Amino acid sequence: MEQIWFGPAGTAESFSAMGYKKTTQIPEYLEKMGLNAFEYQCGRGVRVNENTAASLKKSFAEKGLRMSLHAPYYISLSSLEEEKRQGSVRYILESAAAAKLLGADRIVVHTGSCAKLSRADALELAKGTIRAALAALETEGLSDITVCPETMGKINQLGTLEEVLELCSIDDRLLPCIDWGHLNARTLGKMTTPAEFEEAFRLFDNKLGRDRLRVFHSHFSRIEYTENGGEKKHLTFADQQYGPWFEPLAELILKYGCSPVIICESAGTQSEDAAAMRDQYRAAAERKE
Repeated sequence: MEQIWFGPAGTAESFSAMGYKKTTQIPEYLEKMGLNAFEYQCGRGVRVNENTAASLKKSFAEKGLRMSLHAPYYISLSSLEEEKRQGSVRYILESAAAAKLLGADRIVVHTGSCAKLSRADALELAKGTIRAALAALETEGLSDITVCPETMGKINQLGTLEEVLELCSIDDRLLPCIDWGHLNARTLGKMTTPAEFEEAFRLFDNKLGRDRLRVFHSHFSRIEYTENGGEKKHLTFADQQYGPWFEPLAELILKYGCSPVIICESAGTQSEDAAAMRDQYRAAAERKE
């Protein structure tokens, strides 16, 4: 059975409920929850204390835990304004530098919106921004940090699975962050059957190859959506209305021999729901044996 990485996006409500107060206590908390991954949240700006980062990096390495980092939400690879695209390159650089301090090896990046552009034109702008970011990362000695463009949940955003795969096809160093809740929201609930999940795997495999498919980055949560806009808000696994469900993905991870990072973005119960996915994966693996 391949190594799978399960963890929360930021600290769940249970972190403080269990008496933890300091960021440096995250590794101990993860161990107590039986999790092995964590996504450090810089969605509202890159702010990382160097001493805290050094402590986390050391503890994560000692405990065999894995960290990724979510770059600022306001990154827009496809903005019509050149100044905003240049700003996005700068935010990606800042995120990669913070990731390096923390010992993280991946940063998750939003793609932006289509605004008044056609989807094709927005995608071309995003490609140009990503190329500029990769060149800047190389110049700054940060090219070992993997940039993960994310599939998005709102219908008017750039970030269908096909668009993210196309964006990642421009350089082997790019790796998609497949947010299954986002895909389910923007398709108004179609990401629910094993066939839909497997079609996503086939598209990935055909476009980027098996090597990248095996190590994909992923977000998973249940998300409420509206017919007009797609994603509305993140829910918890207690919700039984919106989906998606993790079991089909667990089966495909086993079938394709994948070793992904799966980060849970549930609203407040992300650690507990990450642990639930871990258990579902183990159960699927036992059934296969």
